[in-house]
Amino acid sequence: MAPHSDSPAARAGTADPGAAEYVVLLDEEGTPIGSADKAVIHTADTPLHLAFSCHLVDDDGRVLLTRRALGKLTWPGVWTNSFCGHPGPGENPVEAIVRRAEQELGTRVDSIEPAIPDFRYRAVDDSGVVENEICPVFTARIRADLNPRPDEICAHHWATPQDVRAAVDATPFAFSPWMVAQVPKMALYSR
Repeated sequence: MAPHSDSPAARAGTADPGAAEYVVLLDEEGTPIGSADKAVIHTADTPLHLAFSCHLVDDDGRVLLTRRALGKLTWPGVWTNSFCGHPGPGENPVEAIVRRAEQELGTRVDSIEPAIPDFRYRAVDDSGVVENEICPVFTARIRADLNPRPDEICAHHWATPQDVRAAVDATPFAFSPWMVAQVPKMALYSR
């Protein structure tokens, strides 16, 4: 997990579809200390790194829930927030959100707002793989049709914030651990 050079392709996260995607490694205070290939850091001893979560809202006030693809390394088949990702080295979270909305959901977003700027979590998947992230949480408005990538998302559903909160409260085991921790802290779900 040695730091790599801050090349333009690395700063863009995934400028070349065949290139490695790099994540920003962090110390315990959240200060960047290097970067590493995303494909190799998610193990039973995942280092602390930078991520983001985004909850998409449509013009009717509904929230997009997604079900993680069955081929995902961590939490396959689990329902979660709209999408997540990792800012690349030198990439700010808003740029990363716009990039990942296109890559994962095939859509465009705007009105990106912080919801839980200091969110941090560590969770262990049933397979033993650890997520260990400082993961600011955002909301955004969807501005184009969805065209989800099947290797990222196997299903999606629009729901009212009240129904999302009720579902997470009633069946937390059906949702990602980060979603379960985020929903009670977000104004979106307390209306």
